[in-house]
Amino acid sequence: MGPILEKNTFYSMIYNFLDGLMERVIPSMSEPLAWLVYVVAGLIMVIVIVNGVMIMSLLFIWWERRLLGRFHHRIGPNRWGPFGLFQPIADGIKTLFKEDIVPNEADRWVFNLAPIVVLSPLLVMVAVIPFGQGTYMVDLNVAVLYVVAAGTVETLGIFMAGWGSGNRYALFGAMRAIAVLLSYEVPLILALLGVIMLAGSMSLIAIVEAQSLPFLLLQPLGFFIFLTASIAEMNRAPFDLVEAESEIIAGFHTEYSGMKFGMLQLPDFLSPVIGAGFITALYLKGWVGWGVLPSQGWFLLKLVLVLFLIVWIRATVPRLRIDQVMAFAWKFLFPLSVINILVTAVEVIVLPQPSLAELWLLVGINFVVAIVGIVVMANLLGHRRFRAATPIRPSVTVS
Repeated sequence: MGPILEKNTFYSMIYNFLDGLMERVIPSMSEPLAWLVYVVAGLIMVIVIVNGVMIMSLLFIWWERRLLGRFHHRIGPNRWGPFGLFQPIADGIKTLFKEDIVPNEADRWVFNLAPIVVLSPLLVMVAVIPFGQGTYMVDLNVAVLYVVAAGTVETLGIFMAGWGSGNRYALFGAMRAIAVLLSYEVPLILALLGVIMLAGSMSLIAIVEAQSLPFLLLQPLGFFIFLTASIAEMNRAPFDLVEAESEIIAGFHTEYSGMKFGMLQLPDFLSPVIGAGFITALYLKGWVGWGVLPSQGWFLLKLVLVLFLIVWIRATVPRLRIDQVMAFAWKFLFPLSVINILVTAVEVIVLPQPSLAELWLLVGINFVVAIVGIVVMANLLGHRRFRAATPIRPSVTVS
């Protein structure tokens, strides 16, 4: 077993089982085929975790529709299976049998590769998510940088889908999506710097272990920025602007049909699950919990709470215009992220190894900074919620 996987209890369990099975079945070949056990154990671990995340995304599709039904005072899916549980499966089967149409003006190679390029980065990100104590694929010392780098590949896939379609409106939708992705990438990365400074590492395992208090308490402003920027990068309401109100199209995936369309839609439901996993690890102490629940159970519980918050925001906040979306990133989130970095840097320099009492003092300071910063920036942008409205005087018409 390699040194990278020594602390991975999930991999060790699979490896020891296969190694023992090999010794019982063909003991004479156990030593020469040790490399095969190593490879097969890794493949089984990858298959289990990736398919587990895919099943979670299917359950999230059903759960989100049911929740939105409750939020909107309607029923939601309830026909296929008990409580509509089989509705995502029925949708997948229907999409599988849809006709695959390729426009005459499309660049076939680019058009066909785009769905793979859009979906692949999300599956690659799963490798560093710690789903429990010792339950992960690999512990990278640059996991945060790895996630950010993998996420940028989606931008290339979106541009390929718009360009390869040979449709100007699809290209416009791709450019709008890319503008949002690039704009919100900046405050998202700056928000991550606060977590990295507090933990002193870019490993997600080390970040979870460094949280004597959840970083949600120590980084409330960073959590707000990261959550908002993540929702924008997921292309979810209120930032879902791949299509304009004046265009009766679907954005960069207008020309796609069949399973290619399904592969472009799957990231919309897979990315919240993966994003919630990162938020849980970065800000909610990951798998750490109390009581009889295993570490994986605590991680899943926190992940579900984050997903509920994401769905709640979608059901509550109305869609913004493209100019409002861009202004929100550059005029609101970006200055707040700079403030968060400066405050965190001062705290780390003044209190390099804070005690528990000093941590709670930092919690109070950071919450005050977050509230004051959000209120001040909102007023500077013109959304003055804390001053009396100017009374409207009726106009007098003189005949």
